[in-house]
Amino acid sequence: MNHSLTQEDLENLEILKEKICQVPKKRNYMNLLLQLAQTTLGYLPDKAILMVAAHLSIPPSQVHGVASFYNQFRFTPPGKHRIKICMGTACHVKGGEIILENFERKLSIQEGETTPDREFSIERVACVGCCALAPVAMTGEDTHGHMAPSKVEGLVLQIKMKQAKKAKASKE
Repeated sequence: MNHSLTQEDLENLEILKEKICQVPKKRNYMNLLLQLAQTTLGYLPDKAILMVAAHLSIPPSQVHGVASFYNQFRFTPPGKHRIKICMGTACHVKGGEIILENFERKLSIQEGETTPDREFSIERVACVGCCALAPVAMTGEDTHGHMAPSKVEGLVLQIKMKQAKKAKASKE
């Protein structure tokens, strides 16, 4: 899926170009190059795939094939507020799937996607290690235990209010 690049993405692609030049032009460095691209950009846009392919003198389809094989690589830009829904056994049994569906409905995106304004993204994660608090959602580094469908809207609103407060404070 092709996403429009932001000014920040374009600047980061220039930084990536410089970093890629420092890596040997050998195919066995492909994962390193992909990790470098994702660390620099936060995800792997088509232009990053093309840069890696050009550096290694291989077709972009081969680079994309390797990147899509590994779960660590993402092809959509992460949101400023990454919402992670735990799907470990305890969270799954206690309704993690329902919590995920409520976030998807509230934000009008699916798991693995980012809102068009890049404010929010939703991720399904295997386990966050807080089984006693199941079901669990994480926003950034904050853990929200005993999640209920009724808490989803409040959590999203809380994040939006914090964002608005920060924006207001930076203007003053």
